[in-house]
Amino acid sequence: MRFRKFAFLAAALALASPLAASVRPAVQPGGDIPKALHGSVPPIPRGGDIPPRFAPPRSEFQYLRREVKIPMRDGVELYAVLILPRQAGKFPIMLDRTPYSADKATSRGSFGILPENILSPLAAELVRAGYIVAYEDVRGKYKSGGDYVMNRPLRGPLNTTAVDHSTDAYDTIDWLVKHVPESNGRVGTIGTSYDGFTTLMSLVNPHPSLAAAVPINPMVDVWKGDDWFHNGAFRQEMISYVYGQTATKDSDEDWFSGGYDDYSAFLRHGAAGAYGKAMGMEQLPFWQRLTEHPAYDEYWQDQAVDRILGETPLTVPTLFVGSLWDQEDIYGAPAVFDAVKRGDSGNAHLVLGPWHHGEANGPASTLGPLDWGSDTGKWFRENVLLPFLDQHLKGGPVADIARVTAFEVGPNHWQRLPDWPPACARGCPAGLTPLYLAPGKNLSFDTPASAAFDSYVSDPARPVTYRQRPTISPWASGSTWRFWLEDDQRFAEARPDVLTYQSAPLTQPLTLRGTPLVHLVASTSGTDSDWVVKLIDVYPPHYPEKPQMGGYELAIAMDVMRGRYRTDSAHPQPLTPNQPLTYEFALPTVDYVVQPGHRLMVQVQSSWFPLYDRNPQTFVPNIFFAKASDYRAATQKVFTGAQGTWIGLPVVK
Repeated sequence: MRFRKFAFLAAALALASPLAASVRPAVQPGGDIPKALHGSVPPIPRGGDIPPRFAPPRSEFQYLRREVKIPMRDGVELYAVLILPRQAGKFPIMLDRTPYSADKATSRGSFGILPENILSPLAAELVRAGYIVAYEDVRGKYKSGGDYVMNRPLRGPLNTTAVDHSTDAYDTIDWLVKHVPESNGRVGTIGTSYDGFTTLMSLVNPHPSLAAAVPINPMVDVWKGDDWFHNGAFRQEMISYVYGQTATKDSDEDWFSGGYDDYSAFLRHGAAGAYGKAMGMEQLPFWQRLTEHPAYDEYWQDQAVDRILGETPLTVPTLFVGSLWDQEDIYGAPAVFDAVKRGDSGNAHLVLGPWHHGEANGPASTLGPLDWGSDTGKWFRENVLLPFLDQHLKGGPVADIARVTAFEVGPNHWQRLPDWPPACARGCPAGLTPLYLAPGKNLSFDTPASAAFDSYVSDPARPVTYRQRPTISPWASGSTWRFWLEDDQRFAEARPDVLTYQSAPLTQPLTLRGTPLVHLVASTSGTDSDWVVKLIDVYPPHYPEKPQMGGYELAIAMDVMRGRYRTDSAHPQPLTPNQPLTYEFALPTVDYVVQPGHRLMVQVQSSWFPLYDRNPQTFVPNIFFAKASDYRAATQKVFTGAQGTWIGLPVVK
């Protein structure tokens, strides 16, 4: 009944409609459309519905976006995106040369009318402050022409072409000041990580218009303590970065490890070279060079940027920016500042913030479990960065900036210092204070009266992980890679193959400011070994200010040394089994006050996996290609007492 009712109504409506009276011409399949259907509709335009170039209205936008191609001296064109202030005037240019896509750097977040909608906080603040921000794809990446070479060396024995990052920076600056009508003729270079490296390269034979440089967390010496190695131990968690960065021009080849936990994946494949082969990385020239140079030979020495810049006076005002908990390039900024400061005519300044890698570019009020009580990133940009740039790029007033601006952790305030480091093993205003490993797993500032040793078995089949499992790839979704240096180290203390030494609770504040030194006396039953040493602040078991921090073991500074490089980093030698040997290496720089009631802790272990590749503990020519049979368990002994192990602390009274 319901169906009949609706059918009747539909028929009635159809008869009542004027359209019912008209006759529709039939269209046969495959036939022509009758002229009656054409009416006055215009034909489809030639070229389709997308115009050759669309000019969207941007009158309300607070910036202008301009794409340019910039010719280099060899005819190669590099692609750049310029973000300009909307108002009329002449502005300095801040140049960031990047291998990570100029388009991506200028399209962050949602599309909108504000610089903040497309740029990082730092870059947006520069545009608002009256700077042109220019991002340029480095040679061979994304929309730029030419060939990409990872950390392309300067022209010379390692680079026989006529171009490098210094010439590309020079040619780019020359073009910008001549072809950007809004330019005031002054250019600054800026960038973080790899972009910090390209910023440093602009200081080699700098263009006359280069008026300032700001390298943030730059790659400086990738064998000693930045991306690829630390004191000879290979940072194999960077293997997927090498893969993604060099497999394709647009970095669009995804790394597939075959598992969620990197610990399991790396262990399953064995040596780092075997993992690379399984992923087809023998096709990648940089991976080949990396695996062919495990030692600190001329290949790495000739690329060390602190050595390069230290050879000539620094003529460009430069603000070196480092992070005290930089999980990738913790070595670079303090090292290059130290290399150039003696012949810089006052041009070198250093900033050390309580940040992870790149955190200076954005909000920075916390770091893992730590709360600074204020946005330290914004403070740096407003009180140091912008005054520095305004002075040198706009002719503004002389910036009231100290030689060194450092954040002191504990009191959580910024300091104005005359130099850095205030304390270290040599070449510093103050020496080091020994903290001895003492019998009974103790730590003491007093020289121990007796000597002893503690031992453990290091088994490559069960390496010590560098953080709680599962260890997710640094670049995977959901990874907390940027915070691993702040992880609670209690997970390692619980293992039998980690030695832990602890002091009594402190009765007064202990100020550490500078570069700690490890003086390790140890033996191994093998012929090679890694040594990982951690300096840790142990919170009181009851911590009312933040209960979840009760007993927290916060690393102040940690690093690793590969034993084969004990006497000569360029020429590895096997270790003498079961003989106490001395190993000395610096820990990353610190600016930290250990509070009363806290304890100092030192942990010693022989693996830090999968962040670093496993040492087989049998001497082989090249650990990248160690065989399964080379990996053997070893008995490790750490010697304590007056002639044993101590940590040189940069104590400042």
